Amino acid sequence: MFSTELLTQTPYGFYCPVGDFYIDGQGPIERTIVTHGHSDHAYFGPKTYFATPITAAVMRHRLGEQVSITELSYGQNILFNGVTVSLHPAGHIPGSAQVRIEYQKEVVVVAGDFKRSIDGISTPFEVIPCHTFVTESTFALPIYHWPDQLQIADQLNSWWQSNQQKNKATVIFAYSLGKAQRVLHLLHSEYGPIFCHGAVFAMNQVLSQAGLQLPDAQKVVGPGKNELYHKACILAPPSAYGTPWLKKFEPYSSGVVSGWMTVRGRRRSKTLDRGFPLSDHADWPSLLQTIQETGAQQVIVKHGYTDVLARYLTEMGISAVSLGHSHTGELEDEQLGGGSDDII
Repeated sequence: MFSTELLTQTPYGFYCPVGDFYIDGQGPIERTIVTHGHSDHAYFGPKTYFATPITAAVMRHRLGEQVSITELSYGQNILFNGVTVSLHPAGHIPGSAQVRIEYQKEVVVVAGDFKRSIDGISTPFEVIPCHTFVTESTFALPIYHWPDQLQIADQLNSWWQSNQQKNKATVIFAYSLGKAQRVLHLLHSEYGPIFCHGAVFAMNQVLSQAGLQLPDAQKVVGPGKNELYHKACILAPPSAYGTPWLKKFEPYSSGVVSGWMTVRGRRRSKTLDRGFPLSDHADWPSLLQTIQETGAQQVIVKHGYTDVLARYLTEMGISAVSLGHSHTGELEDEQLGGGSDDII
């Protein structure tokens, strides 16, 4: 169990004892700061939430309008019992934030989920100098090195055109918050109509109303009509995989957008036609780059290949603590056909 004066690990999430607040906390707690709107970070239960305006809009959509949320802009300071807290861009998805905690000149940064690549829809990651840096390690293996986003965009659009020539619809599985909007931003709408599953369409509306500019996309409604969809690109959450909903698009070709697609065996195991390695998390080089740029004297590694990254940092002469055991990707797999839309 990790514990310092400014941050400690608890069953309810990271807790700041001096400031008396949690980060991405869950359960019957008084107050929590939320890094972003994915369901494994924004939980129902806390009495009061603090989040960026976009994350707040997502939470009201997912948790209900009745939740109590104080909105904080990037860089805005707020005091909790003498502890100064501010949110800073994480680049993970729209509205995502790192949490900077300062007390008596000691600075701790909890990065939450983050990425360094610029996706065109999220505020780019901000490097924050600190003494202690808490990082994810979802893709903390040297094999994970993301290709350029424009390269993936070319592949997506070329695949869509190829399917059109075969009179097949194109179905892309991408989680409804963040990844679907990123893919929508990359698609060439002049190639044909773009449709969205209801979950994706609803999230598009939430984000648009919160100020995010997105390309137009229609909602899939009613029974399937081959002449309507056979040249279309359809964005769907992973939970739609293998469901009767897909029959309306037959014949179709299916693909998934995920960092796990770096490992081709994952695509074959899901009987998908294509896999595109596009992730909203930092790859191995970005993790190392970010840790070095923060100047942190201590690094806390959570969620993912924690042991691998912590051991590597220790060998580099950086004090590192691993929280939990390493995973093989199953903790945040595509969950195709499952109940969660929040995939990597």
